[in-house]
Amino acid sequence: MTQRALPRLTRPSASARLVVLALAIAFAGTGCGKIFKKKEAPENQPVEVMYQEAHQAMANNNWDRGLTSFRRLIAQYPYGPYTEQALMETAYAEYKAGKLDDAVTTIDRFIRTYPTHRNIPYMYYLRGLANSNRDTVFLQKVWRLDASRRDLATPMQGYNDFNRVAENHPNSRYAADARQRMVALRNQFALHELDTAIYYLRRDAYVSAASRAKYLLETYPQSAHQNDAVAVLAEAYTRLGNEALAADARRVLELNDPQHPWLAGKWPDYPWMVRRLNPFAGEKSINTAERRNDD
Repeated sequence: MTQRALPRLTRPSASARLVVLALAIAFAGTGCGKIFKKKEAPENQPVEVMYQEAHQAMANNNWDRGLTSFRRLIAQYPYGPYTEQALMETAYAEYKAGKLDDAVTTIDRFIRTYPTHRNIPYMYYLRGLANSNRDTVFLQKVWRLDASRRDLATPMQGYNDFNRVAENHPNSRYAADARQRMVALRNQFALHELDTAIYYLRRDAYVSAASRAKYLLETYPQSAHQNDAVAVLAEAYTRLGNEALAADARRVLELNDPQHPWLAGKWPDYPWMVRRLNPFAGEKSINTAERRNDD
């Protein structure tokens, strides 16, 4: 029986292969793209629906989704009560997401646009929270290192924001907490001055140390570090040989803090060499009342 030869398959030409490749790319760019494309929110939704979706994302602590939804609402509906609320919640979401610069910008926009809004005290309070934590170095956030070692410009802005709430809106629900935060910030500023004074002491710059301690006492009276500042004065005047001023400082310290370690010759306790290599550690070691109490 005679076997018939199978027809030989011919290889497609180069032009045919290019056509097939082009069709495959076109399919991937259109058909597959439509299959896997995320479903986006329809345009021109009612403002009530958009607000509810954004607010629900905020309730679930999904700050990024809430921000996106509120920003879309503000872009589509630039005026109205929902827009006012959306701006406030946008600022809060930015604060919670750690986008502090964006939060301050949004708050400033709200204050400029609605200067007489009933929630103005809250916006100043929120701006105080954001400013108090801006410009914090990442390593300080992770290891909770001393906040007084960083630049105090933005914390000072936060202090002014809290002061505005406490003075201009004393009956608001945020006034009491604003006052407490002002006290904490004042102690932080005083600690910064104390750190500098101890730095001068360790380098035998006793006149500069005394000047910085006096500045602390005059600028931040009744701070948590006032007794340490008096101890700096006593140490500096003793080293300078000014017996009268040293005796006065000792008398004040004995009256206000009779257990202060300087009176026993155990203060200041300068940091050891490895600690000095840490740019955020400061000069204090156990040189502050809080650290001594913690120990």
